Amino acid sequence: MKKYLSILLVVLITSFVSHISFGQVSASQFSINGIKQEVTIRRDSRGIPYIDAKNEVDLYFVQGYVTASDRLWQMDLLRRVSRGELAEIFGKQVLEEDKQWRRYGFSGIAEETLKTMNPELKSALESYAKGVNAYIATLDATTMPAEFKILQYKPSPWKPTDTICLGKILAEALSSTWENDLVRASFQKLSQQKITELTNNVTPNDVILFGKDTTSVSLQNLKVPDFNTITAKNMAEKFVENRKNSLSMVGLYAEDLAASNNWVISGKRTLDGKPLLANDPHLQAAAPGIWYLTHLSSPTIQAAGVTFPGVPGVILGHNASIAWGATNVGPDVQDLYTETFNDKGEYKTPTGWAMPTIRKEQIKVRKVLTAPETEVETLEVVETRNGVIIEDEIKQKFALKWTARNPDNNEFEAFYFLNRAKNYEDFKGSLKRYGGSTQNFIYADVKGNIGWIAAGRVPIRKKGDGSLPYDGSTSNGDWTGMIPFEELPQLYNPPEGFIVTANQRIVGTNYKYQQISRDVATPWRARRIYDLLKSNTKVSANDVADIQRDVFSIPLSKLNTEILKNANASNETLTLLRGWDGKMTADSKAALLVNGIRNCAADKIAADNPPVPSWFIRERLLERIVRENSALWLPKGFANFGEVLKTCDTESRANLAKRFGTDNSKWVWGSVWKANFPHPLAIVPLIGGQFKIDQIGINGSGLTPNVGSSVSMRLITSPGNWDETRHAIPLGQSGNPQSPHWKDSWSDWNSGKPQVFPFTKVAVEKAAVETTVMKPNREE
Repeated sequence: MKKYLSILLVVLITSFVSHISFGQVSASQFSINGIKQEVTIRRDSRGIPYIDAKNEVDLYFVQGYVTASDRLWQMDLLRRVSRGELAEIFGKQVLEEDKQWRRYGFSGIAEETLKTMNPELKSALESYAKGVNAYIATLDATTMPAEFKILQYKPSPWKPTDTICLGKILAEALSSTWENDLVRASFQKLSQQKITELTNNVTPNDVILFGKDTTSVSLQNLKVPDFNTITAKNMAEKFVENRKNSLSMVGLYAEDLAASNNWVISGKRTLDGKPLLANDPHLQAAAPGIWYLTHLSSPTIQAAGVTFPGVPGVILGHNASIAWGATNVGPDVQDLYTETFNDKGEYKTPTGWAMPTIRKEQIKVRKVLTAPETEVETLEVVETRNGVIIEDEIKQKFALKWTARNPDNNEFEAFYFLNRAKNYEDFKGSLKRYGGSTQNFIYADVKGNIGWIAAGRVPIRKKGDGSLPYDGSTSNGDWTGMIPFEELPQLYNPPEGFIVTANQRIVGTNYKYQQISRDVATPWRARRIYDLLKSNTKVSANDVADIQRDVFSIPLSKLNTEILKNANASNETLTLLRGWDGKMTADSKAALLVNGIRNCAADKIAADNPPVPSWFIRERLLERIVRENSALWLPKGFANFGEVLKTCDTESRANLAKRFGTDNSKWVWGSVWKANFPHPLAIVPLIGGQFKIDQIGINGSGLTPNVGSSVSMRLITSPGNWDETRHAIPLGQSGNPQSPHWKDSWSDWNSGKPQVFPFTKVAVEKAAVETTVMKPNREE
């Protein structure tokens, strides 16, 4: 976010900050154009809206209106990211980010998607957009959200295609894997044994849901096309940085492909005999958070849960019959192709030379940061039969093929039908329509059934498995279809009585389509959750809440054992480690030291094995190679890994002293693992303080079920006990820092004890602290 400081400091000079006012006058009832019948909006003590309409058109209209009243600038920022329109408000410093998104062409793809969209969903998007625009029409110079006034612009009308574009941000956040193709390609100069170990996803700690392991898994044998790996690496690093900047701004940057947890438990293993479903998606924190809690009711739908600001309906939650949750799967849905161009601008195909498609993008860029006037920069985008050229400024051209660029792959249609699903068949039918980033969808219903489906569009290639770049002049990398829905991994009432997903490898090596579990997370979170559930046959909602906030780290505990086994650290460190319980608590000194030793050891191994990235070693190999004292990976100059660990202890302590001082009372895990909820304007002097959320040390880590501030929401629900549903987001419902609901949910979220989210009419009316009735304007 620091890159925006210079922009916003200049904007600040001409902002009339002394005249900024916030909020909007609330009324018990009012008339409005755009609805046909009365709509009642109740809000509880957290500001959650419960919208009760007599028809669906009015329901989605009012959902759009109400959501915009809480999150309008966030909605505008989201669509600007996906459409590549940030430079219009932030100037040239974000132009490269806009260019990256413009190459994807999501604005045009959204228009094509809308043309063939399911009529019911299209109607919902149109009604929602009208509601957003009705709210925008109420705003004036005093009631406009602060960010618009500070940045000196007004929101343009919301369009149905804006909602579709939001789905593409999710796709970029949750399914961007092409950089890993280049990483794997760079391994080709290593020994075959090292390549095999680097590309083998099988570990003894895996929690497999579908199929069995019969062998190890490594890359399919396919010739890697010749290209300059250094140039490709630089290109990838530039893309990753731009991607991180723009996604972080809207709270959707998902390092390591979005670590998330969910699980569902049969009533046979619960205290009250009813199923339990839990979900906590993990995304980079932001203020406000990416989720918005809502309750929707009409004669045809009753659903509650979270949605994304700008999207109608409920994304994750429940209706009166079923509950569902989701985590990222991590399949390979992107392929890179090296393209050969001649002096005529033609590119080589299997059948000869052909002209690419040229698309011109007009990008508005602020001339000066003190005024909203813009100039236009033209970007020429080149596209081949294989995909869009993602970088035009280097000699080697790479084309990107991606399921998100297919207009037929709709991210939100499935959720429209999930909101109405009555049973498992409806659940499956809804997910058959799903075209977003592949997700582990879990299921529970009021009849006691549980289930899971890994749903999404996963390509099948003519040759190879997509793990490495293809030569675009051949047909080897052609997509011949998608994994049939019927063949996607799924379970229904499994004998074990529970299902756990945490982005781990979900299929055994005997599953036909290994690309579905290619770029997966390490198994540690899944293994910890599985072990805790396996040991308890009378699980309660409180037990589930305890697991969601569990901070025991399996890999660091294992490394601690290795350090202690042969006293591979200083006496000061060993004294701390002997009393450590393996938990990543904010006040733990041992957690900080073991984590530092782990990072150092991975760095040394990577430095000895270029170009393997340190994170690759750390997450995929380190635990095993240290435990086995693997000679293959032992860095030069060391007799064994015990010496590596001792050296890393010394270096880590020196680094901590340099960073935090010699007073080691400050050497605690919470000094580096903090709750951080940035807002793009929080760093601006004078006015930024209103958007700032204090950073404090927090429990958890990326390798424990509780991952700290990246827990973007927590859901615990039991079908049939809907009024006991617990649902919380990290900060609050409102994007207005002057609202009482800006961060009033913080303590509930931080404690891991979310408040009840009522569902039935009686419970909702009892929880309401504010009621507003929208009446149709009869003069319309």
